Amino acid sequence: LAPTYKNQGRWDAAEELEVQVMETRKRKLGVDHPSTLTIMANLASTFLNQGRWDAAEELFVQVMETFKKKLGVDHPSTLTSMNNIAFTWKGTGRATEAVVLMEECMQSRKRVLELEHPDTLSSCRASAAWKAEQDEVVLSV
Repeated sequence: LAPTYKNQGRWDAAEELEVQVMETRKRKLGVDHPSTLTIMANLASTFLNQGRWDAAEELFVQVMETFKKKLGVDHPSTLTSMNNIAFTWKGTGRATEAVVLMEECMQSRKRVLELEHPDTLSSCRASAAWKAEQDEVVLSV
């Protein structure tokens, strides 16, 4: 139901439902269960759409750190979390940090998923676009 609310732009309703699901999963499955972490990432995404950048970043970082401990640094779920943090940083004006993190994510995805994987290609496109933006800023100064 939460994805339907999101598609309708009903961010508060989506958030309320995601918080309920997250709390239930934490109680039933544990804080570090992949399903709990997935709903936490979904909630962080909702925060982004609400313009709540700090709350989104905090949750994305928590998810990434837990995935790192639970599944390892190169696990696709960890890399997706890294990607999400880079986009969050980019959205908050931390472009330099975002480019560095996206570059790291892209290199890891190339190694783990290979170049042709859609997630790798997405990271490559974002990295290239963000670097081009930085180059334009430098050239216009």
